[in-house]
Amino acid sequence: MCIAIPGKIISLDGHRAKADFNGNLVDVNVGLIDAKIGDYVLVHAGCAIEIMEKDRALELIELFHDLDELA
Repeated sequence: MCIAIPGKIISLDGHRAKADFNGNLVDVNVGLIDAKIGDYVLVHAGCAIEIMEKDRALELIELFHDLDELA
């Protein structure tokens, strides 16, 4: 199963970005969206597919955290 997860853009270099996923920095392709440093983005298979509202992103991050604690 593949899911999209929210992350925060930390740095940008063209269509490549570093995104923070709960403390893990991951390379992300942002070529599909107009992301800026500090944006929260929804990432699927290494590609940012949507810029998210901060509140919505933080809500999803908290939900994933809660699910992780149940595992």
